[in-house]
Amino acid sequence: MSSFVTEVLASSGKLEKDDLACKISKLSRKVEETKEEVTDMINKKYIEFIPSMEGAEELLYQVESVSKDIDLLKSCIENEVQQNLHDAVTEYAKLKQQLEKNTAVIDLLQHLQEFDTAIEEYHRALQEKNYVVAAKQHGKARASVNALKAWKDSELPLVRALSSEITIQRENLIYHLGEEWQKLAVWKLPSTKTELTSVKSFLKTALHLNRGGSKGDESVPHALLPSILQALSIQGELHKKIKLFGQVLFKYMLKPLIIYPSLVVEVSSQAEQETVLSLQCTETKADHPDPSQVYTKVLTVLKTLHEHVFDVSIDEKKVSEILGDLIWEEMSECIIRECLVHSIPTNSSQLAEYSEVIKQTEDFEGSLKKMGYLAGDSADLLKYARNVNCHFASKKCQDVIVAARKLMTSEMHNTVKITPEYKLSIPKLPSPSGGEKERKESCKKSAHYDQQSLENEKQLSPSTLCLPVCRISESVHQLMDLAIQTLSEAVGSSPQCAVQLFYTVRNIFHLFYDVVPTYHKDNFLKLPHLAAIQHNNCMFIAHHLLTLGFQFKPHLPLKDGVAYFVDLVPGFRRLGARCFMAQMNIQKAEMLERLSTARNFSNLDDEDNYSVASKAIRQDISNMDGERLRTLCQTITEEGPLVFNPLPDENKNKKYQEEVPVYVKKWMTLKEISMVLNANLQEIVDRWAEGKGPLALAFSCNEMKSLIRALFKNTERRAAALAKIVK
Repeated sequence: MSSFVTEVLASSGKLEKDDLACKISKLSRKVEETKEEVTDMINKKYIEFIPSMEGAEELLYQVESVSKDIDLLKSCIENEVQQNLHDAVTEYAKLKQQLEKNTAVIDLLQHLQEFDTAIEEYHRALQEKNYVVAAKQHGKARASVNALKAWKDSELPLVRALSSEITIQRENLIYHLGEEWQKLAVWKLPSTKTELTSVKSFLKTALHLNRGGSKGDESVPHALLPSILQALSIQGELHKKIKLFGQVLFKYMLKPLIIYPSLVVEVSSQAEQETVLSLQCTETKADHPDPSQVYTKVLTVLKTLHEHVFDVSIDEKKVSEILGDLIWEEMSECIIRECLVHSIPTNSSQLAEYSEVIKQTEDFEGSLKKMGYLAGDSADLLKYARNVNCHFASKKCQDVIVAARKLMTSEMHNTVKITPEYKLSIPKLPSPSGGEKERKESCKKSAHYDQQSLENEKQLSPSTLCLPVCRISESVHQLMDLAIQTLSEAVGSSPQCAVQLFYTVRNIFHLFYDVVPTYHKDNFLKLPHLAAIQHNNCMFIAHHLLTLGFQFKPHLPLKDGVAYFVDLVPGFRRLGARCFMAQMNIQKAEMLERLSTARNFSNLDDEDNYSVASKAIRQDISNMDGERLRTLCQTITEEGPLVFNPLPDENKNKKYQEEVPVYVKKWMTLKEISMVLNANLQEIVDRWAEGKGPLALAFSCNEMKSLIRALFKNTERRAAALAKIVK
């Protein structure tokens, strides 16, 4: 400690080393003398007590004096040491700051030197078209500039200038890479003003592919391609370029090839290293593309791209995988929506043939995985194709419901006659599962019972449980045929599909119960004939629903608790009775209203009373009244124009009489009504002329059909004529 204090004092220049040593020596001698005197005092303590005590007090005073001198010297030394220590720390901090500044300047100069070297290498590599080296050197230069920006004086004009330069050089590199990329894939697209709504609008689409190598270097046809793609990846532009390319590829080439069956892709070579993909049109009658054709066309495009552009690995990842990730989701949805959906069989007998489509789909996805366009665990198309039973059932159910609703909303006037001998045309169903032995025994029992005869045996009439003779709507007859056809499809389908089809048939009848009374409500109230037909329709459906379920029960994989169709019978009976009774009440009210003027059928020999009562009962226009109506219309059309006589000369008035249809908007309609009242069915159909004749100009399709129904009886000729009244 003393050596450190002495060294500090010596460096300060205020105390000399020798003076300090001298004082310390003197103090040491005083201490020794004091020790000797204390020893003597102790020895003489009991001989000379009082002198010793006085000497001790004097010695105590001396000790205190020496202690004060020591404290004073210590305080002096500490003050000097603290002052010099602060000065030393301050000087050290200044030296450290200067060192840091010098180090920063050296780092700055080093970064500038690295930037200059990197930029020189960048320019040299760019001129030599060594784009990977150029991109890496540009990255080093950018790192140097970023390091300079991190410096505390990054607002220097030099740093701003270097930052601008590195941005300019990056854009320059991207521009050169973009030029090279455009040389690799050159698009020829339809005009932006062209609407892409037909096959012809895509015939101008073409893609020119360049292998990316110089013509003189045939041994390395892909020499420049990896360099371009790697450089784009380093600059972070590869994903953007491929995304834009994928969007154009899908919109102008892949999607049209998927949607239009007549479009095919043609691969041709125009030069040693240039290949052209173009779209051509072929004749085809198919409305929807076949899956095998779609897969072939798509694979042709993707294989050509893989051979010429995308068979390159960037950072252990193929470029084709990047393209596949960007377009696969949209492309697979398009293939499913435009191709596979329409390839789903419409008949259960065609389901076995669909295995070929499943195999083609599996091969298609396998080819894409082999080229890298598709990840190993992706199988969207194959999953959809393998789930064909579910899709078939859904499609079938949808088609059945649509067809059923169309029948329910169609006109009910056309009817067919139902006799007691009528039976539903149920196709021959396969034998239900069961033992051969049980079937033979049941056959023997039934034959045995048939041979037995009872005394006084009474047979029921063959028509006891048959539906009486009536007329029902042709649409309801077709609806029942549709239900039977759907149930027959369910018999030969998978269990899941069969259950779905069965409940679809139930939904048909539920739909009939809800839709028909609502859709035809006004007609049921206004037209008694239709109300009676609706009653017959409901009774016809209820009659056959009693046994329809049991006819198909052994062939459907349903649980024992299922009610099939029997539970619907009471509802249909109530529906028919309700409609019929509503019309009966309307007719009752009208008859009572009309008969109120007939004076309770009294004095029917009076001609006027008889006429009123007859009209109340019949609610019909007599032939005489109909003839009067025809005569009236004819009189108006012939003599009406003669009213216009502005001039005395009759010959000059013809000009104004011919202009009557111009001012009377319904004049032509009146003339057509007059013609219809005097025409037969064939003349009306001829004048309608498939919606192009004069009748079509005066009446709508529904109005013309209503006129025909009002004028002619319900016969096959009338039904044929009504079928021809279409726009």
